[in-house]
Amino acid sequence: MVAGYDTCPDWAPAFGYIGAASCMILANFGSAWGTWKAGLGVCKMGIDYPKGVIKNIVPIVMAGVLGIYGLIVAVILTQAIRPPSSGGYTSYSMYNGYAHMAAGLCCGISCLAAGGTIGVIGDAGVQAFGLKASGGKRAWAEGSEGDGDVGVGGNSEAANAEAANKLYVGLLIMLIFSEALALYGLIVALILSQHTYVCEGAE
Repeated sequence: MVAGYDTCPDWAPAFGYIGAASCMILANFGSAWGTWKAGLGVCKMGIDYPKGVIKNIVPIVMAGVLGIYGLIVAVILTQAIRPPSSGGYTSYSMYNGYAHMAAGLCCGISCLAAGGTIGVIGDAGVQAFGLKASGGKRAWAEGSEGDGDVGVGGNSEAANAEAANKLYVGLLIMLIFSEALALYGLIVALILSQHTYVCEGAE
């Protein structure tokens, strides 16, 4: 029997690497999901209201940040995984493995949920913004400049822009709180990653 084997078995680092990998994979999946959904909405909105494409790129940027959250936690976790000692004994404990796996899943799943939320809200929000700002007009049918300043609803272009800006503020607030879901997971993951226990006898 080897002292500390139950606490620091040879396969304990597997849990740490599973946490790091799952964090990176799930965070990137959430980032790609949000970018995909929001990007489709921006493209659809750009057909009817091309002037608002750059302004409504915010959901895509916020979805891309989710991948950075996963990268940060994954790098921290991989750096914390200790290699075996010169004698072949593992100093990385099961406690560390469980903590790092929990940290990876916490950040990864939070980013996944945030990415889906950002994508759905961004898809619907940017299309609604374009419809409101254009007043129901179609840029591809009337030309990019527009021959008149009155939309289908009878409102002037200035009134349509004001109403669209109010909608845009609400869209930004929803996106910010959606991004906060991933930030919460990042904070908890960083706290979990600091919980360590090293088998001193295996050094």
